[in-house]
Amino acid sequence: MNLKKILTLLGVALVVFFIVTQPAGAAGSIQNIGNILYNAAQSVTTFFTQLF
Repeated sequence: MNLKKILTLLGVALVVFFIVTQPAGAAGSIQNIGNILYNAAQSVTTFFTQLF
């Protein structure tokens, strides 16, 4: 196995462990990531709306 595959598997294992041991914290993290992406998309949309 190459290093990239090992690191990917370790990352997935860490995420699964986090979800199993702290489901509320994991849900909050996902919600925060979603909010960040939503705000970024809104900012880009506002920029292009104001540009044209």
